[in-house]
Amino acid sequence: MLLALAFSMFAMFNETLTIESVAGAGDGQRILRLKGPLVLSTFFEFQRIVREDTSPTLIIDFQDVPYVDSAGIGALTMGYVHRQKDKRGILLVGVSPRVRTALQVTKVDQFFQFADQEPGSQAAHG
Repeated sequence: MLLALAFSMFAMFNETLTIESVAGAGDGQRILRLKGPLVLSTFFEFQRIVREDTSPTLIIDFQDVPYVDSAGIGALTMGYVHRQKDKRGILLVGVSPRVRTALQVTKVDQFFQFADQEPGSQAAHG
């Protein structure tokens, strides 16, 4: 039991989130492509990038995000609040059912727009 707990704690702190930032297909769009979980141990860089972004529309690609925790949901919500003050939007793309359910249970899904794929893309990126 103790070994399983230690392994779980190691896995929790060993998680990584990579963020690729690219220009979107439309004017004033910025895309953040996330790879990895958006959780307590990974959300700081995500939060910084979202706060510093000045694009009118921020597209966050969740295609490679397996799950989020309350800290990740909090970072998303804070990003929404920060951008909403200046009438700048956030679009969440490729959100898995697991992540979508987490957003629905916490009742923050109402703040975001959702799409299956990035605007202007013919197919999902590889």
